[in-house]
Amino acid sequence: MNIQGFSGISQAYSLNGLPKANQSRSQVVANDGSGSSATQVTISDQAKALAFPEDAVATRLKDIKAKPATQRTSEEFEFVHKNDKKLAEIIAKNPDAQTADEIDYMQKASGFVNTMATLSPQEKKLYDELVAKGETEAMRGMSLIAMSRTVSGDVSLGNGVTFNPSNTEISADNVRNLFSKLFANEDGQNSTSFGALAEYLDRSKHSSLA
Repeated sequence: MNIQGFSGISQAYSLNGLPKANQSRSQVVANDGSGSSATQVTISDQAKALAFPEDAVATRLKDIKAKPATQRTSEEFEFVHKNDKKLAEIIAKNPDAQTADEIDYMQKASGFVNTMATLSPQEKKLYDELVAKGETEAMRGMSLIAMSRTVSGDVSLGNGVTFNPSNTEISADNVRNLFSKLFANEDGQNSTSFGALAEYLDRSKHSSLA
């Protein structure tokens, strides 16, 4: 893919030649033909950007990442996925092996709703523990809780109980009686995930998490 703004780089190199390996980024030495002297030529900031585009790539990555996914073009999505090496490494992993911090990075870089940012450090530690132990259903339960916290304020359940997901601790009882009531699906997958998380909390040292 051609990077907009750098289409003239090949032409610039063909006309002026590449700098020697022992020359600095800010200088090129042009021989005057006598073989005995050299003239020092200073490269403009624009020429530096053309010759060394990595800084420009980093700047554009930063600019794109500042936009939510809904405001990005398909070309911008492609640019981020092609040039963000860390993101590429995370995407290449099995989703069930991605840690909380990796999902957090992926969501931010891709401009998606940042659900993992709603978990406390201790809760992220629990999520990573579930990843390490292959507790995929319990992991999904944690992800659903993280998603529920992206909505601010109190929520009311069908039984009339009201609670705030953001400041409600993740305990086995709260998973069963509160968080699980926020989600429903016909195939019962969500219930299975919350059940797995509650059971893991019951049998582990994590009786509750603030």
